[in-house]
Amino acid sequence: MPGCRVCVCVCFISRVVLWLASPWTASQSSVAFNFHCSCTLLVFNVGYLTLKLRVFAVGSRSICCFAFIVKCNVIRQCPAFPQPRITFQKSLRLCHLCSSCSSRLVCGFRGFATSSNRAREDSWFKSLFVRKVDPRKDAHSNLLTKNEENNLYKIQFHNVKPECLDAYNKLCEDVLPSIHADKYYPCELVGTWNTWYGEQDQAVHLWRYRGGYPALTEVMNKLRQNKEFTAYRKERGKMLLSRRNQLLLEFSFWNEPVPREGPNIYELRSYQLRPGTMIEWGNYWARAIGYRQHNREAVGGFFSQIGNLYMVHHLWAYKDLQSRENTRNAIWQQEGWHEVVYYTVPLIQYMDSRIMIPTKASPLQ
Repeated sequence: MPGCRVCVCVCFISRVVLWLASPWTASQSSVAFNFHCSCTLLVFNVGYLTLKLRVFAVGSRSICCFAFIVKCNVIRQCPAFPQPRITFQKSLRLCHLCSSCSSRLVCGFRGFATSSNRAREDSWFKSLFVRKVDPRKDAHSNLLTKNEENNLYKIQFHNVKPECLDAYNKLCEDVLPSIHADKYYPCELVGTWNTWYGEQDQAVHLWRYRGGYPALTEVMNKLRQNKEFTAYRKERGKMLLSRRNQLLLEFSFWNEPVPREGPNIYELRSYQLRPGTMIEWGNYWARAIGYRQHNREAVGGFFSQIGNLYMVHHLWAYKDLQSRENTRNAIWQQEGWHEVVYYTVPLIQYMDSRIMIPTKASPLQ
C-alpha cells in the first residue's frame, strides 16, 4: 500500500542521515552529536504525527506499525536519549495492539475521508513507486528487425557421437548443399560449422528462410516428400546424442550474413538476457556495432523468437585466434565502447562463446 511505502522511505532516510553524519559527529563534541540527534528526532516526530493522522484518514493499520518501529529505531541511534527497554519482537506485538485499537477508531473517522484524500493517493509521491507502462502499438520484435525483408533464421545445434563426427560431416556435405542450391526450396544455408572450442563434438547449422514463417512451412512440407532427405534424417539420427534448434530474427542494424572466402574461424557469442531488456539491448548495440566494422568481423546478429526466449546470438569472423585477440583489444581504445559494455552487462543473465570451424559445405568459409 502507499502508506507502507511512506514508512519504509522514512525509515531508510533516517538511517542514511544518521550514517552520513557519523564521521562529522565523531570529530565533534558530545553536545554537537546530541544536537544532531535532537534535530533528527524532531524531524522524524513530525513525520510520525503525520502518519498517525493518515491512519485515521486512510485506514491503513500497517502505517501505525511501521511508524512505531521506525521511531524506536531512531531513538536507539541517539545516545542522548534514554534507551527504550523494548525488544524488536515486543515492539511488533505492541504495534499489533496499537493497530487493533486504531482500527476501531477508523470506523468513526472514515466519513471524514474526502475526495481530496483519494486524490492524494495519485500524487507525485506515489508516482515515485508506481511504474507506469506506456501503451505500445507494435511488438518489440517488429521494432528491432528488418520488416521489409521478412527473413526468418533457424539455428540448429547437433551433439554428435564422438566416433561419428567425420561420418556426420560427410553425410551433411552430400545432402545440405543440394537443398541450398535448389530453387524449389525457399531457404538458404547460411553456414555450417563444427565447434572447435566450447561444446565439443557439436555441429551448428544456420538456415535463412526468405518469406518468414510461410517459407519455413513450405520448406518443411516439401522436405517430407523428399525421399533423399528422409533417408538423410534416418541415418543422421543414428549419429546424434541430442539436438535442439531456435527460430531467430535478425537485428535491423546488423549486416545480413553473406558468403565469405576463407580461411576464417567464427565465434558465436550467445547471451541470455533478462526478460524485458531486449529493446534496451538493441538501443545500445545499434550504436556499438559501428565500433566492430573496421575489420569486417561482424557477420550477423540475431534474437530468438521460438526456443530459448530473450536469447541473442552474435556471429563474428576472424582470421585466427590471435587476430580475434588483437581486434577485441583494439576496440577498448575507441571512445564510447566502454559505455556500451558498462550498460549492457547488467542486462545479461549468462553468456556463452563458441569458436567454430566451417565445414566444406558452408557458404561462410
